[in-house]
Amino acid sequence: MTTASSHALIRIVERNPSISGAEIASELSPPPQFAHASFASYRPDPDFPSQQAALDRLNQFAGAWRAAQRPGGFFSRKRPARIELPGVYLDGGFGVGKTHLLASLWHVAHGPKYFGTFIEYTALVGALGYAQAVDLLRGAKLICIDEFELDDPGDTMLMTRFLGELMAGGTRVAATSNTPPNALGEGRFAAADFLREIQALSSNFETLRIDGLDYRRRDTEGRSTTLESDADVAAKAEALAARGHGVSLDAFDGLIAHLATVHPSKYVKLLDGVEFIALTGVHELSDQNAALRLVAFIDRVYDAEVPIIASGLPLDHVFDEDMMAGGYRKKYLRAMSRMIALTTGELPPHD
Repeated sequence: MTTASSHALIRIVERNPSISGAEIASELSPPPQFAHASFASYRPDPDFPSQQAALDRLNQFAGAWRAAQRPGGFFSRKRPARIELPGVYLDGGFGVGKTHLLASLWHVAHGPKYFGTFIEYTALVGALGYAQAVDLLRGAKLICIDEFELDDPGDTMLMTRFLGELMAGGTRVAATSNTPPNALGEGRFAAADFLREIQALSSNFETLRIDGLDYRRRDTEGRSTTLESDADVAAKAEALAARGHGVSLDAFDGLIAHLATVHPSKYVKLLDGVEFIALTGVHELSDQNAALRLVAFIDRVYDAEVPIIASGLPLDHVFDEDMMAGGYRKKYLRAMSRMIALTTGELPPHD
């Protein structure tokens, strides 16, 4: 993030950013914490052989794809075994390294290539229109989709059609997915659910199962830190700004209301120049739409690695009991672990 040129505090609620489809596309790359992810830096847990198996298979997937771009292509004597399916789906629980492996695959791919979350791709279609979005990404060698959403049938059908057109043109696709609403097995992804939801594309995907310890669930046993009062938050924000940092200061209610006026694809622009976020008056949410917008915002804050200073209720307690018992529980658990990390200054292990 860039450093503010003055000591003035930033008000996120006063920002009304715009973002073009081209800008969204230009941002379709792994977040900063995965900027240097590689197959070599992935450390399989010896207690879970499926992690090494997935690593080996993805290497093979990448190797076969690269072989077509080398002199001799698939006819080279040294080429690896050809991967017949153009898609690969990483199926596993929290914190087993799915996003690390997905980013590693992206890094070894030759361009054009794209890496983003499901919401970023749907935002691209929304900003450009379906036909123009397909034209923009047509010819991509690889598209990586992290956390493919399965809880909105309309968006799922849209993305299935979108990917179908791109794969028909030779694009390879790698994906992970969110657990669908009320899925059994807390913190687990279910390949059968993913393949059923993408319907016509399911035969194009090979499933790679990745077992392992549920690190994120362990992280949610911690607690988000909070300051004693709103005045303490304001004083901390002003002190950081006085030292030249870009600091935003907003009331929690104001931020929640403002997020409703900004498309989630633009949330990343709300963070331009912000190195610290200060929030006052955090309290429990009872409106699910507001909660889901907060989840989307926290995802962008987490990707940008911007710490949060807050007063009131600890941020990981903002989702009420009904929300935590509902179909979006998995999203809220992910957001909780991220808010714990952002307020304590310690990033948890990544997917």
